[in-house]
Amino acid sequence: MNLEFRSINSKLLMMNTKVFFLTGAVVLMTSIGSWADGPADNKAENVRKIPSVGIEVPEDKEAELRKGLADLGKKMEELEKILAKEAKWLELMPDVEIYHKAVRYVLDYQEFHRKSEFAVAKALLEAGSKRADDLKAHRAPWLTQKGLVVRGYRSKIDGSAQPYGLEIPESYSFAGQQASRLDFWFHGRGETLSELSFINQRSRSKGRITPPNGIVLHPYGRYSNANKFAGEVDLFEALDHARKYYRIDEDRILVRGFSMGGAACWQFAVHYADQWAAAQPGAGFSETPDFLKTFQKETLNPTPWEKTLWHWYDCTDWAINLSNCPTIAYSGEIDKQKQAADMMEKAMDQVGLDLVHIIGPGMAHKFHPDSLAEIESRLTNIAKRGRVRVPRTVRLTTWTLKYNRMNWVVIDEMTEHWKRAQLEAEWEWPNGIFVKVDGVQSFTLDFAPGECPLDQVEVPVIEINGQGLEVPPVKSDRSWKVHFVKTIKGKWQVAEGKETSGLKKRHDLQGPIDDAFMDSFVMVAPTRRAMNPKVGEWVKKEMDHAVTHWRQQFRGDARVVDDVNVDEAMIANSNLVLWGDPESNAVLNKIIAKLPIGWGKDSIKVGKNTFPAADHAMVMIFPNPLNPDHYVVINSGFTYREYDYLNNARQVAKLPDWAVIDVKLPPTSRVPGKVEKAGFFGEKWELK
Repeated sequence: MNLEFRSINSKLLMMNTKVFFLTGAVVLMTSIGSWADGPADNKAENVRKIPSVGIEVPEDKEAELRKGLADLGKKMEELEKILAKEAKWLELMPDVEIYHKAVRYVLDYQEFHRKSEFAVAKALLEAGSKRADDLKAHRAPWLTQKGLVVRGYRSKIDGSAQPYGLEIPESYSFAGQQASRLDFWFHGRGETLSELSFINQRSRSKGRITPPNGIVLHPYGRYSNANKFAGEVDLFEALDHARKYYRIDEDRILVRGFSMGGAACWQFAVHYADQWAAAQPGAGFSETPDFLKTFQKETLNPTPWEKTLWHWYDCTDWAINLSNCPTIAYSGEIDKQKQAADMMEKAMDQVGLDLVHIIGPGMAHKFHPDSLAEIESRLTNIAKRGRVRVPRTVRLTTWTLKYNRMNWVVIDEMTEHWKRAQLEAEWEWPNGIFVKVDGVQSFTLDFAPGECPLDQVEVPVIEINGQGLEVPPVKSDRSWKVHFVKTIKGKWQVAEGKETSGLKKRHDLQGPIDDAFMDSFVMVAPTRRAMNPKVGEWVKKEMDHAVTHWRQQFRGDARVVDDVNVDEAMIANSNLVLWGDPESNAVLNKIIAKLPIGWGKDSIKVGKNTFPAADHAMVMIFPNPLNPDHYVVINSGFTYREYDYLNNARQVAKLPDWAVIDVKLPPTSRVPGKVEKAGFFGEKWELK
């Protein structure tokens, strides 16, 4: 067996060429939403509010809507009781609740932005009331509705009802067995895109794409965050919900979007390339630093940890993953946001990929109709083949175990987080698999039942960086799963199972702080007096800030409990966000001795560094000592702040695994106080 590492020419995988369309009439197609204001939004000391404060609601209109809101609320309470033991019907409650929440939010938080939205709110309350009446009678006619349909699901993150839109084609048969292609369409930036306006759009207006006989799913994405963090989770929660009610062809799911939606498409394409039949990003942004310098004209002065954390959503760093997903980019010829595809084109070229970049002649931030027609034609051809579940060659680059799987390979442990880890594997009939890895400590080759392409009789031959290994045979159901670990001496060996002893960074338990807000979390408020008044005052303000801005930016009501009311179910099922110090928060007091920091009345100790506790607070994420399968977070919500809301490319993690905050300096639109020191824990959650 040839021990030289094999590689398929990735250019052959992509059918790549740069395409210009210079014929046909130029027809303008406006984008959804808008983008930031440019240099005017580079002043951190003068940040406009997002979402902005809306218009005043006349007293008579408010009274009418408040009554409608209360009436719908009573119907929902009644329904909860009636359907309490009927899971089939109770799970449809979010389809009603999204209407109530949409009107409640715009009323309670002054988010009406046009007088015409008063009538929209009334219509949404009527629609929600009609659905409630139908559910009470054990009917749900919207489940078999074609055309525009608005649905809702309950998010695991905060228990909120979240909306999404569907376009169900007339050709879809609810009685048939054939599964349908599904295209995600990610919306553009919309600073006034409340649930009210989103549901109204998705109830009245078709989107710009019409895949033949396909379903289009429009995620709300939890407002205007380029589908990052909770907005990222929104896609998968909406998809899981849609799967329950519609037959979706799992091998013909496409991700698409324009403007901010194009940015969303890039990140879903590189992080989850094996999930899609194709990706089609338009405009948007694909990374943070160059986009902000080019488009936003911003002077960047990132801290070391901020620069490191750009790797999370900078798609240029993950370009090789697109060898696993057919990709077609679109840009207007004179659009400033063409920069996004240009950056990806350069990054892909560096790893041997040739991006198909269709350019609309003379177009600014819009689609050219000829370009869109060509895109649809190409995607139709790609969708006919569908996703390849077991490709011969798989390439995976990652910077974090958050994204550690591609097709049949899984990176289980990295040499060091936020340093590039790479794995490329290729199977060869009848019994060979060749693997090349770098920056990886352990990995798994995992073929599901029926999917292993190797011969069942031949003993598999595995080569890792040229080292041959004996491995178990393929199972009779054509499944095959083998775990490999690197020894201290740098040799690879087969392990019987994944090593679980000791604390280690692993998938969905690798930090940084913002990762805790991509799963179920509970805010835990202190009930006792803080050891130091300045810190106690800072904690209260920062907790209020976190709860308020979670609702404003991620459109949910954070679950908040007092420390004395934390129960076993919360510990078992949720990340706990502990506010306060070891004296004021009972849960923090219980676990402080098991955390890699010291926090007493006089000082905070982090490794060899000591800080006065009178005016310093600890911020961190760590596996919960009460349940190491979930996190504890101390004194932090999501880590980007008001300044970052002004441009979606800024909306990236701003703090690492831990930080010490000097509370003498007040919070600003960029930081929660002076960040005295900050850093990442090691691969075993140790201080470095």
